[in-house]
Amino acid sequence: MYEVTVEAGFSSGHYLRNYKGKCENPHGHNYKVKVTLRGNTLDKAGLLLDFKDLKQVMRPVVDRLDHQMINDLEPFTEINPSAENLARYFFDETNKQLSEMTAGRVHVKDCTIYETDTTTATYYE
Repeated sequence: MYEVTVEAGFSSGHYLRNYKGKCENPHGHNYKVKVTLRGNTLDKAGLLLDFKDLKQVMRPVVDRLDHQMINDLEPFTEINPSAENLARYFFDETNKQLSEMTAGRVHVKDCTIYETDTTTATYYE
């Protein structure tokens, strides 16, 4: 099994519904997202996936959230934009694009969202 990992950053605002405390109020984070891919076989160049291609797969998701109030964007109008739900969102969206790009050869292993340098949430299946 092979793995590759890429990180990206974005800045967004959000607030948590059904929560009592400071985070129920609108506030922002300089997020970092780390996506790790896995696969059993390499391509003809000896790569699981070119880092450039993984960054390209992540870019639409990052761009959609960057400098936005996440609560105003689907699916976060219904679900809380918690770090846990953001990790799942990145996992699902990135996996969809990878499946098409690699004909199912490469999958997302896990996705970690950093709300701060010391607080993270990870989603994996």
